[in-house]
Amino acid sequence: MTTRHIGTEERRARLVLAHRLSPAVRAARAEDVARSLVALHGTDPATVYLAVGARLADPGGTVADVERALYEDRTLVRMHGMRHTVFVFPTELAATVHASTGLAVAAKARAGLLKDLTAGSDGRLTPAWLDGVEASALAALARRGQATVNELCEDEPRLREQFTYGRGKSYEALQTVSSRLMRVLGVEGRVVRGRPLGSWTSSQFRWEVAPPHPELPVDEAQAELLGRWLAVCGPATEADLKWWTGWKVTEVRRALAAMGAVSVSLDGGGVGFVLPDAVEGPGEVAPRAAFLPALDPTAMGWQEREWYCPDEVRGALFDRSGNIGPTVWWGGRIVGGWGQRDGGEVVWRLLDDFGGREVREAVASEAGRLGSWLGGTRVTPRFRTPLERELGAR
Repeated sequence: MTTRHIGTEERRARLVLAHRLSPAVRAARAEDVARSLVALHGTDPATVYLAVGARLADPGGTVADVERALYEDRTLVRMHGMRHTVFVFPTELAATVHASTGLAVAAKARAGLLKDLTAGSDGRLTPAWLDGVEASALAALARRGQATVNELCEDEPRLREQFTYGRGKSYEALQTVSSRLMRVLGVEGRVVRGRPLGSWTSSQFRWEVAPPHPELPVDEAQAELLGRWLAVCGPATEADLKWWTGWKVTEVRRALAAMGAVSVSLDGGGVGFVLPDAVEGPGEVAPRAAFLPALDPTAMGWQEREWYCPDEVRGALFDRSGNIGPTVWWGGRIVGGWGQRDGGEVVWRLLDDFGGREVREAVASEAGRLGSWLGGTRVTPRFRTPLERELGAR
């Protein structure tokens, strides 16, 4: 049987449609966007809103729509997921994410906390002591509904206890029980991040008790999560899948076999995988402009990015840690970046003078669409790239 070949142009066309980067496939609600992408990066709170707004047919109500989904209808949930990173998922995926990626990470996080707590306090703070503090803090959180760490410390003062992390090492530092414990409880799926303090761009937040969900078999959950991701990001290589999930290669291969994934050849000689019902491509897709935020799940979706992010543009768009900044897209590939000036004006640059007058006019129109719904709000990415800094300084 001949292996189907999927070239770069077809991969880009698939990306445009699956990731809603064209007006023809924009969404009506925040939940539709999240399901299209499987997960929205939540490390920088503003990314969630910007990623949704870029893909809504009417972005004017983006903030209200995301807050409704997160805090009123609870159809979206912000929680730890792949690679120990905070994401926003459709709530129906919470159990799948927890079983497929959270359990193993949570076990390591819990063991690390207990080891550091005991060693860093010379045995004064014990696992039994932590059990009591933890139960008390969770009870206080349940009573309050939502609470900041400071509010929980008022209810349970032992959360303020400190211990030495990395004693004798160059990175030795004091850590507070509250910061480490809440992080571990988050990874374990017992608490989730709630409303921000202040506006939607704030990185300060409240905690709340996580909604209950069923316990799923790990193998089934991994096959489900990988199948969801391949449906919107395939074809993807084994390296892409291992990177995105944070799993061992044996787990990736087991999940691929469970879902009956089909291998395809890619430009450059690589091998990718697609779902059985997605072997055939969408045909030609008209190119359109899109403005995506820093850490957008599309820009961060694959480990091997040359097919949509040429090497020559990387230096301007990534920070020193490998986090991508705000990007301008055309026809399923990155062609530039954008930023904002102090008054909130959206400014952009196409790298290497990409495209002609028609392209530049379309990009300018999309910049106006973004600026209109932002309404002058200045959003500074937590991870700043050379181009974003340059554009913002003008």
